Amino acid sequence: MAVKSARPPRAALMQQVERMRQFNRFYTHKIGVLEDGKLYAPFSLAETRVLYELAHRDRVTASDLVRDLGLDAGYLSRMLGRFTKQGIVTRQPAKDDARQNLLQITPKGRRTMAPLEAASNRVLEPLLARLSPAERTRLGAAMDEIESLLGGAASAKPAKPEVILRPHRPGDIGWMVQRHAELYSEEYGWDGSFEALAAEVGAQFLRDFDPTCERAWIAELNGERVGSVFLICKNKTVAKLRVLIVDPKARGLGVGKALVAECIRFARKVGYKKITLWTNSVLAAARGIYEKAGFKLVASEKHRSFGKDLVGETWDLKL
Repeated sequence: MAVKSARPPRAALMQQVERMRQFNRFYTHKIGVLEDGKLYAPFSLAETRVLYELAHRDRVTASDLVRDLGLDAGYLSRMLGRFTKQGIVTRQPAKDDARQNLLQITPKGRRTMAPLEAASNRVLEPLLARLSPAERTRLGAAMDEIESLLGGAASAKPAKPEVILRPHRPGDIGWMVQRHAELYSEEYGWDGSFEALAAEVGAQFLRDFDPTCERAWIAELNGERVGSVFLICKNKTVAKLRVLIVDPKARGLGVGKALVAECIRFARKVGYKKITLWTNSVLAAARGIYEKAGFKLVASEKHRSFGKDLVGETWDLKL
């Protein structure tokens, strides 16, 4: 049965709208956008965004800016007219399409932009400097996630980096427990009992590990652990998939799909007839991976665990 995404109730949606407004107020205060307009004077924030795009991109048209910055076409046209009169932007017909003008920042425009970028750096650098390297990585991953979720097709990303899957090594199971505890607390508000469960699963795997019919795989991106999964023996014909996790910095790269596919490949190789797993309905990304891999939802039950009211689900895949 296909799992469909339902539109959230209006009350819940409005709560998220207010949460986004709260975040916008926090962030704009942090970067100085609300400093009486002084940060980017004599330009507005919208004007500064346009100049920044022109200073850092090639072959930009007005249509590109309207699409990428979400600006009104008439407003942008008037803005570009002012920039042209000031001698900071030029417009030339595109050779391959005379209906489009290519926009280019002039040397005067770059000189104008220099103090604006310096002012922005003065605001942002101290914010990042006080974070640890790991925290800066988390911040970057969070921004990538926001851009991916809200940007749609417009937020095109470069080619996906290569992810490597390998068997577990000493220290990997401890990492799995830690990331489960951290991420599920941050993203779902689950309490310490979930960390205890992850630790129990990890300890049992290490204590009873049978390499002839069981595996743990670790996903690495640029030498850094970004995902893991276990396949353990339930009985002679049934394997159990457990503790699938993908770090936010690697989401969207197919890591979860690759880990599940490796479980299926190994299960078939050693002769299992079925893979089963237990998850919760709130874990939408994981459920999507399971469904696309061919798993079927066979049972669900409400329960109270990890400090939350949840719906547990059992999914099976016949091999």
